[in-house]
Amino acid sequence: MTDVSDQSQKDQGPKKGWFQRLTSGLQRSSRHLSEQVTSVFLKKRLDQEALDELEELLIEADLGVDAAVRVTEAFAEARFGSDASEDEIKESLADAIAKELHPHQGVFAPLAGPRPFVVLMVGVNGSGKTTTLGKLAADLTRQGAKVLIAAGDTFRAAAIEQLQVWATRANAAILVKPQGSDAASLAFEAVERARAEGYDVLLIDTAGRLQNKSGLMDELAKIIRVLKKIDPAYPHETLLVLDATVGRNALSQVEIFGQVAGVTGLVMTKLDGTARGGVLVPVAEASAAPIKLIGVGEGIDDLQAFDAGAFARSLVGLSETPEGNAPRQRDAI
Repeated sequence: MTDVSDQSQKDQGPKKGWFQRLTSGLQRSSRHLSEQVTSVFLKKRLDQEALDELEELLIEADLGVDAAVRVTEAFAEARFGSDASEDEIKESLADAIAKELHPHQGVFAPLAGPRPFVVLMVGVNGSGKTTTLGKLAADLTRQGAKVLIAAGDTFRAAAIEQLQVWATRANAAILVKPQGSDAASLAFEAVERARAEGYDVLLIDTAGRLQNKSGLMDELAKIIRVLKKIDPAYPHETLLVLDATVGRNALSQVEIFGQVAGVTGLVMTKLDGTARGGVLVPVAEASAAPIKLIGVGEGIDDLQAFDAGAFARSLVGLSETPEGNAPRQRDAI
């Protein structure tokens, strides 16, 4: 994990730095997709045979059958011939994928909400949930927010220790209970403290749980019931953290956590660890909640607001963002 203190602003500015990190992080996916797509269309005119090949490539990239059909149809509207350049082909594909993703783009803006703004982090073991919470805490305190972390994963001593390290680095307060303590009681105490001591944001970690373990999911439901007894608006955000490397297995997580936890936003992590970053498309379409954040690495600056246009361009290997379609700034999260 990259030390928060080592995350300095780049001379070129956060916008350019993030797009470069996004492009680099999605390199495996873009190579897997763009090289095959351009090889098809640089050799022949856009005809039905070529479009059928494109549809198969998109399905292989984990976009899903329905999305692959729609992207192919949108791509076909470009109607370029065999003299099209590689960048023209990529531009058309990026536009088609961005069109698919734009309706599923959301914003995580805790500092624009009520105080304390209560955020519940949920997800399965290994999804990057605890690390994501730590990165959010560091980002928020860097913006001047007063942040309290609740170490609600009381089953794993390692998770508590990890959050304690992040709290120190982020200059955030943390509430910890002995291993095995009741997580719902800890959440209740955290809210009471956040309200009494004037915290801007409360970030509540939860134990990683498998979506097919009803007992663990019942415990998560209990945490939410306790929070809503304090205030029906709590939690203001429930972020489901998903690991991109599990591919389409993330779809079942979206369904179950959506039912139990009332998920309001998705966070897709580890996009740099997969050659099938296109899985973001079916995951977005399977959820009633939008994608709000994505991660492409271990450093704090590798977790950023989701931007459909920037993601689509990086996914197909385009290294520049056209005027007026720049990725959103860091303060969006």
